[in-house]
Amino acid sequence: MTMTRLPLTIWAFFITAILGVLSFPVLLSAAVLLLMDRGFGTSFYMSDIVTSSGALDATGGSPILYEHLFWFLGHPEVYIILLPALGMTSEIISTCSRKPIFGYRAMIGSMLAIGFLSFIVWGHHMFLTGMNPFLGGVFTFTTLLIAIPSAVKAFNFITTIWRGNVMMTPAMLFCIGAVSAFISGGVTGIILADSALDISQHDTYFVVGHFHIVMGMTAILGMFAGIYHYFPKLYGRMMNMRMGMAHFWVTIVCGYGVFLPMHFLGEGGLPRRYYENTNFPMFDHFLDLNILISIFASVGVLAQVIFFFNFFYSIFRGPKASQNPWNANSLEWTTPVEHVHGNWIGEIPTVYRWPYDYSKPGKEKDFVPQNIPLDDNEEEH
Repeated sequence: MTMTRLPLTIWAFFITAILGVLSFPVLLSAAVLLLMDRGFGTSFYMSDIVTSSGALDATGGSPILYEHLFWFLGHPEVYIILLPALGMTSEIISTCSRKPIFGYRAMIGSMLAIGFLSFIVWGHHMFLTGMNPFLGGVFTFTTLLIAIPSAVKAFNFITTIWRGNVMMTPAMLFCIGAVSAFISGGVTGIILADSALDISQHDTYFVVGHFHIVMGMTAILGMFAGIYHYFPKLYGRMMNMRMGMAHFWVTIVCGYGVFLPMHFLGEGGLPRRYYENTNFPMFDHFLDLNILISIFASVGVLAQVIFFFNFFYSIFRGPKASQNPWNANSLEWTTPVEHVHGNWIGEIPTVYRWPYDYSKPGKEKDFVPQNIPLDDNEEEH
């Protein structure tokens, strides 16, 4: 198994692990410094603060330092959540389109670029903190730059589906929904990436709508796709397809029904983090839109009952699955159904090819698993 024969899901997990190792210690450091300020009289974050009882003893610190440390974790964390979902999306889209993933090496490069750039864009959360305007321009540039590898992934997803022999399984539907949410949220992210445009939208419901579409919906839809796709491998049974499709359509409609209107609320100046807005008459005309959002949110939550029923019922009563129900190429589908936790019985299989040999010319079947040797005149990819 060489690195260029790894499924993109494993590449995504690998890069996610690196992001976690590098970013979470920074948050721990921020918490330790805060603990020292609160309990031991240090002044990492406290600076020339005057209260009703007089000036505090602490001087010389900077409260903005805490924001820098927090968001240094906070933005890579977005991709810690997103990359595994996008990795599974790559695997499922290729499998269900019966086509090789488009731009395999470009997809790897885009994930590596996203991982690197995610560490130098944290300042776009801090445009209104009083940060140096020059730094605002730098973070605007790096934030817009990260849109390039993100677009590579989106276009490669679409190109893989294009003219494919698509199997519309629930997993595939959730993958298409995840790609849709990733693109929709990314478009509004370009607005918030600009330090000048961010001034009017910062801390409004525009940010709430953008954030939850690009990260919340994409990650959750990708998670559901992975569950539906790998359920046969986990439990040896199939989930109900019709319930899965009903679950998808209600979830995707309600997701957009909740978060798209929030962009209009933000454009109207509605601030986030307020318990209620009834004390502000200028926002009364948003009441109907808020009611609509609440209805979509309530229906969306109820729709998850379909999923949980389907999940637990299928564990015990679902139709028995074959060893490789999706005709996939990657190695996990070569393990026996009855030995999920023991992996392979006997010798570990040898890997001869990359995991996306679908619809390969000259082959009788439309898939060639990784443990099938190459022919004498066959190139890997």
